[in-house]
Amino acid sequence: MAEGYWTRWPSREGLRDDAGSRPRRLLTVLGRLVVLVSVCWGTLSGGRYAGWALVVAVAGLGAAVVLAAGYLHASWEQRATRSYLLAAGVFTAAWLADRGQAYLLSDVLWYGLAVTAVVRLPPWPALLTAGAALGSYASVSWASWLSITATVGGLLLLGYLLRLDIEARGTARRLLDQERAARAAEAESAALAERARIAREIHDVLAHSLSAQLVHLEAARLMLDSGTDREQVRERVVAARRMAQDGLAETRQALSALRGEFTPVGEYLVELTGVERAGFGVVGTPRPLAAEAGLAVRRTAQEALTNVRKHAPGARCTVELRYLADEVELEVRDRRAGRSEASGDLAASGGGYGLLGMRERAELLGGTLLAGPHEGGWRVLLRVPA
Repeated sequence: MAEGYWTRWPSREGLRDDAGSRPRRLLTVLGRLVVLVSVCWGTLSGGRYAGWALVVAVAGLGAAVVLAAGYLHASWEQRATRSYLLAAGVFTAAWLADRGQAYLLSDVLWYGLAVTAVVRLPPWPALLTAGAALGSYASVSWASWLSITATVGGLLLLGYLLRLDIEARGTARRLLDQERAARAAEAESAALAERARIAREIHDVLAHSLSAQLVHLEAARLMLDSGTDREQVRERVVAARRMAQDGLAETRQALSALRGEFTPVGEYLVELTGVERAGFGVVGTPRPLAAEAGLAVRRTAQEALTNVRKHAPGARCTVELRYLADEVELEVRDRRAGRSEASGDLAASGGGYGLLGMRERAELLGGTLLAGPHEGGWRVLLRVPA
């Protein structure tokens, strides 16, 4: 048995007013009202009390109700000293009621005190309180010992079952609160991950586009300062304009992808390889990819083909998309011999947008990206879970 079991209060969560259903709470209130009306009627009816005796009986009945209500509230708040003192008050009120021949009131007070003690108090005080209450009832009852034994056993069993129910509801309430907290943490983590993804997409697109535009515009400024031919300056400005248009298109594609409005990866690669005049093939059965995996495939294919155009113009290039059991692979390969090692450096494409950035993206997804010489050409191989 766990340490401190005999002095541990029952689950507070199970006693909360909102722990049960609305019909359950309504039945509890109605039950208490029925008991209160029955006790008042059974105590004051029949002409047993008259004159000052009636006044004393009404006052005693009111005091007993106040003590019982205070005891229930204190035990619900789990205030030990107040609960034990009020329990002693209810116990005394029951004895006074018995001496005043208000037998129904005394029995109800002893019954209620015993059951609520088992339900709401720590085990050790609960046993003492319930034993004193039921022992008092048994000592003054006129019923047979068989009837008394059945009553005492039934009340103890009722209190024990109610306590188990409260503990079960408290456990369920704690688990529900923990689940809600875990879901809130997951939602916050997902929001942070989504922000990071958006930041990465914006950085990948805009950093590349704007840096390229700055290079062309700065070159045009220097040409103007040095009096270079206007046609060369115009070429630089046109190149910067084209980079701005490409960057705008890329930004729109990125925003569409973030909203989940992009075309399937296969269709995108068909369009991209058609523009770049590269061969394209698919291995395996195509299936929808998660947003992050699809973006990784798109960005890697785009960057790899851009590098081929920049560092191996005219090379024969092929793109192959493979749907594996738990992964998806993208292989981009050019077959032009003599490509320099330096030209294929992972960092060659600039801050964040090159294949180094794609490698980081793949690793964040639990995948890998390999880039290097292969069979007389250059190969980029992306593998991500999907």
